[in-house]
Amino acid sequence: MKFGGTSVADTDRILHVANIIKKKYDENNQIAVVVSAMAGVTNDLIQKSKKISDEFPNDEYDALVSSGEQVTSTLLAAALQKLGIKSRSWLGWQIPIVTEGNYKNSRIISVNSKILNESMSQGVVPIIPGFQGLSKDNRITTIGRGGSDASAVAIAKCLDADFCEIYTDVEGVYTTNPAIEPKAKKIEKISYEEMLEMATLGAKVMQSSSVQKAMINDVDIYVKSTFSNNSGTQITSEDKISYDKVITGVAYSSDDAKITLQGVKDKPGVASAIFKPLYENNIVVDMIVQNISSDNSKTDITFTIKRDDLSKTKKLIEQLKQNLDYDKFISDDKVSKVSIVGAGMITHPGVAYKMFNALASKKINIQVISTSEIKISVLVDEQNTKEAVQVIHQMFELDK
Repeated sequence: MKFGGTSVADTDRILHVANIIKKKYDENNQIAVVVSAMAGVTNDLIQKSKKISDEFPNDEYDALVSSGEQVTSTLLAAALQKLGIKSRSWLGWQIPIVTEGNYKNSRIISVNSKILNESMSQGVVPIIPGFQGLSKDNRITTIGRGGSDASAVAIAKCLDADFCEIYTDVEGVYTTNPAIEPKAKKIEKISYEEMLEMATLGAKVMQSSSVQKAMINDVDIYVKSTFSNNSGTQITSEDKISYDKVITGVAYSSDDAKITLQGVKDKPGVASAIFKPLYENNIVVDMIVQNISSDNSKTDITFTIKRDDLSKTKKLIEQLKQNLDYDKFISDDKVSKVSIVGAGMITHPGVAYKMFNALASKKINIQVISTSEIKISVLVDEQNTKEAVQVIHQMFELDK
């Protein structure tokens, strides 16, 4: 069982979570619990680090921001003991949860399940801080965005758990964001592949790295609300799902920027020359479109990046100007990516037509298109995001 920041936002909610765990415990389940920091705590610690230094050391940063989960762990362990349940907190380094990679974004490579199994076999509920691990150099590390979910999935795998429950402030995964489309419906079951696409494309319920870890390790996940008894959404393998809808959901993201290089001289190695410095500077490139002129002499190359990387990308491209022959650099940071996701589209023709027709009915212009077997993404003006999501959601009858 994993409880997110809003679920443990204050001591009253931690006491409420203790009662949820007790109910499972009283049903004779063996339980391991992973917790996030209380809501707002991690952000507060980050702000404190910035006040100390703009160049706060990465290793000390991880030791600092991981402390929020430690606080939650101890409070929840004490809350369970108050209810008469044997419990104790285990820090990542005590188990240990071993990681590799860079500070701020390390990866779990092993979990010593022996100590946790022994604890549970004795009727003790271990409370484990998510988001943190231990490097091979015995330094505390953090696992990056969605780190507590990743911790929970890794521990579920190592304990050979029947399933992993992720408790949050929503009742499950919806066909789209209910704040954008009030008619959005909760999805009962969704495949790892679909959830991975939804998370990558902007759905906030789970981070893509956690879904990927669950898919690789075949760990069933249930996304549930801490504040209701709803059954939630099951994230599982595709063979456990019968598809009655072509499309499972509509996702969107509003943190993209579009770049176009006009009049690039068309010759071998040009695309490589453009994207090499972006790769070397860890800039993720998403949608790519190339249009070659009728005489094959010049081409326009359009691609999207994260909005935060726009200024850095512009500088890198300008540095290429002396070696890269192009006419004009154009950027637009007022765009959104709207996507449909569904394994059902593999066997159903006309899905792209229906999506494009829906947008055309609202006179929403499509700037860029990218596709995979189970998703179609389009780039539109940011101001059209809400209307685009709503009309596509309606077109595919996801509200029924």
